[in-house]
Amino acid sequence: MLKAKDIMTREVHTVCIDTGMEELARKFIETGVNAMPVLDDAGELHGVVTETDLIAKDRPLHLPTVISLFDWVIYLESENKFREQVEKLTACKVGEICTTVVTTCSEDTSVTEIAALMVEKQVHMIPVVEGKRLLGVVARLDIIRSMGL
Repeated sequence: MLKAKDIMTREVHTVCIDTGMEELARKFIETGVNAMPVLDDAGELHGVVTETDLIAKDRPLHLPTVISLFDWVIYLESENKFREQVEKLTACKVGEICTTVVTTCSEDTSVTEIAALMVEKQVHMIPVVEGKRLLGVVARLDIIRSMGL
């Protein structure tokens, strides 16, 4: 039976709790991933941050909504509110927006169990840990690859 250690990605893109929003957005763009483990100052798993965390409307901070039409930018909120949201967002740190209650697994967790956790918890990635030390991650794509289809 395949286990997390057999399919996990060991070289993981991570961010620190004090990473700013601009750097986070840049890392999402550069790496092409949509979620990253967040590490604390001791290098231990603190949480997970996703692209949705960066843009979610129900969070205290979110990317302001705009429409670009030809060479114009139209704010769907007032321009002052737009500027205020951008200032708040750029001052914010990853530790303020990440999810800190994270579903994790060990190296010996079966792939079947990991897949069930992903469905149950509605997550696309599960960090593999030993204590709080991040060993790697298992993403849905890792599970699909393991099927050998």
